[in-house]
Amino acid sequence: METTLAILVGILTAAGIYLLLRRSMLRMLFGLILISNAVNILILTAGGVRRGAPPLVEAGNVALGAGAANPLPQALILTAIVIGFGLIAFALVLVYRTYTALGTMDADIAAEKRGEAA
Repeated sequence: METTLAILVGILTAAGIYLLLRRSMLRMLFGLILISNAVNILILTAGGVRRGAPPLVEAGNVALGAGAANPLPQALILTAIVIGFGLIAFALVLVYRTYTALGTMDADIAAEKRGEAA
């Protein structure tokens, strides 16, 4: 299971970097989303993937059993999803505002237009 998730992280990271290197700001945003999801899956994989083992402390124990999954990565991922959603919404608004102000989604052309305006 971990091997499959590691391959998925690699594919998402490669696709995210490829999209980040494009000139279109919308594709850059999609690349950021892919890398964000790859990091979340990486954290989940690092915490250990256990099938059928709940991340809870059994009655009478003070710590997790040997076969239990660690709940800390899952809590971190939930926090990262919320923060990532806010970041993506903010970036999407910035891309839209840039498009309405400059009339292009190309990052190079937008930089040239900003240089002319300044």
